[in-house]
Amino acid sequence: QSVAAVSTMILRSMRLIGEKARGDTLDANEQVECLAELNTMLDSWGIERLMCYQLLQESFALTTNVVSYTIGQGATFSTARPTKIVDPCFVRDSSSLDSALTIINAEAYGGIVQKSAGKTYPTWLFYDYGFNSSGFGTINVYPAPIAALTLYINSWKPLQNFSAVSTAMLMPPGYQLAIESNFAIHLAAGLTPVSQEVAKIAKESKAAIRNINLPSTVATLDSGIARGRRTNIITGP
Repeated sequence: QSVAAVSTMILRSMRLIGEKARGDTLDANEQVECLAELNTMLDSWGIERLMCYQLLQESFALTTNVVSYTIGQGATFSTARPTKIVDPCFVRDSSSLDSALTIINAEAYGGIVQKSAGKTYPTWLFYDYGFNSSGFGTINVYPAPIAALTLYINSWKPLQNFSAVSTAMLMPPGYQLAIESNFAIHLAAGLTPVSQEVAKIAKESKAAIRNINLPSTVATLDSGIARGRRTNIITGP
């Protein structure tokens, strides 16, 4: 991992496009403008699955008969608002027994006629990505949960956002170079020509992150083909 102050990374980005020399500092206007630009770029990376270095598992207590829960900083489920919720998700009871949840889309959830009907273990989860007035998303479960259940979700999280240029950025290996080189191109857009060397570094460093974050593929055979036999997808039955 690497740790660097945001201001240091911004200066390195600006040196890559010739806007700063070694030993230069950021003036007050540059601090404000470049910080906002950096946060904008990282926000856009947050919706790219292969730029997210982890799927974060979190747990939240469900309330009896309640099917909808807001999620976000200060919401019912208070955490960073997920970019996307993915499998596996499940509920756990007081005996530590887990029951899987199937993630469904808005169309499937809308087709449930009586969403408050039943009182059992939820089996479906729908995440409404829309922002409400507070910037929260909404998690919906069905059927309505019984008491003493805990919801576990896995999700993409937004990349780190910064309130000041003095903040230290803690990053996994490879991210610092990718951020600095790509932010250089971001700053230069429409204003300053970017050298082929910088463009190459930006492209290759981002590609390296995508490669390491690429999910592993598990190949399986349809049960009808396997016919109950233990089958290796590579070597055959």
